[in-house]
Amino acid sequence: MEEQKSALRQVLQAPVIIAALGYFVDIYDLLLFSIVRIPSLKALGLTGDQLLKQGIFLINVQMAGLLAGGILWGILGDKKGRLSVLFGSILLYSTANLANGFVTDVTQYAVLRFIAGVGLAGELGAGVTLVAEILPKQIRGYGTTLVASVGLFGAVLAYFVAAFTDWQVAYWIGGGLGLSLLLLRYSVAESGMFAAVKHKAVERGNILKLFSNARLFFNYLRCIFIGLPIWFVIGILVTFSPEFGISLGLGVPVEAGKAVMFCYIGLSLGDLSSGMISQMLKSRKKVVLLFIFLTTTAMTCYLLQGKFPLSFFYGSCVFLGFSIGYWALFVTIAAEQFGTNIRATVATTVPNFVRGTVVPLTMIFEWLRTGHTMVTSAALVGGGTVIVALLALWKMKETFGKELDFVD
Repeated sequence: MEEQKSALRQVLQAPVIIAALGYFVDIYDLLLFSIVRIPSLKALGLTGDQLLKQGIFLINVQMAGLLAGGILWGILGDKKGRLSVLFGSILLYSTANLANGFVTDVTQYAVLRFIAGVGLAGELGAGVTLVAEILPKQIRGYGTTLVASVGLFGAVLAYFVAAFTDWQVAYWIGGGLGLSLLLLRYSVAESGMFAAVKHKAVERGNILKLFSNARLFFNYLRCIFIGLPIWFVIGILVTFSPEFGISLGLGVPVEAGKAVMFCYIGLSLGDLSSGMISQMLKSRKKVVLLFIFLTTTAMTCYLLQGKFPLSFFYGSCVFLGFSIGYWALFVTIAAEQFGTNIRATVATTVPNFVRGTVVPLTMIFEWLRTGHTMVTSAALVGGGTVIVALLALWKMKETFGKELDFVD
């Protein structure tokens, strides 16, 4: 009993809680566009098919920002420290989201979504890296699970804020939350592992090392590929749920914001479950495999549902979210695979490269739609992501309980 209380106290320490709150605000801002896509674009004068086409364009611009930001913040995290990223990223994306409430055309919207994407890219990787390095190896899975589980409820708050306020106000609230959290971060101390490596004669934050060393390169690719189904579900199936509702023959319009909210409720529960199961089984790989199979089942149920009530559709969104609830586990695996000198680079770039895969995935999806139905196109793209994820997981090394005080 005393050991459990001690573990709980360690997990609930200030850096873990503040990292969780940071990811909460990050997810609020990251998913807010998906929730307010239609009303915000209508306010800018767009109608009909332009709502989908320009929506895809703006999501791709945001994802491009995430890719650029992932590289920027990852390198800074290893060169300057984890805290530098936690301060800089939240300041940038909070300011950008405040400005999003003042846009008057799609060009302005695109520029600000790119800047916001750059800022949003640093939050999760730096937070998970910091938590993984300060907690004992036996319980760090609980810490990263807490960060993700709490953080993902930011999507729920975003839905309710958007539902009861104007889309512009929703952006302003998100920016305000980030700037408020910035003040709490002054109480957080730097990772001891990073502080020790900083005084060693070892190169830090060299992203080129990941591409010049075959072992590191293939480990890096595996970390990215196992997350592909996650952002196929979020970036295509859930983001464009209103259009899927029409394609599936639902008589009642689907609300994108509500679909996102239900998906993220499921995702939070899934992350909590996968993290606990991983600690019980003392394995990361087995749990990821289980959840990839769950994702395949959930995608099938979503795409093959008939003219069921709207509640069934939203229920399938919860199932989709739960099935991709290995997000925290996936980022934890990335952090555990690599040494302290490049850990932040990996843990920050990997989730953002996965988010960025929405760009090619949506392009393939749009290309397939020229000759197939929306449902068939989604099934082909989704099936491809599952196959790639399974192949990547097959050769991946188990990292549960791995000592992280090493360099590459």
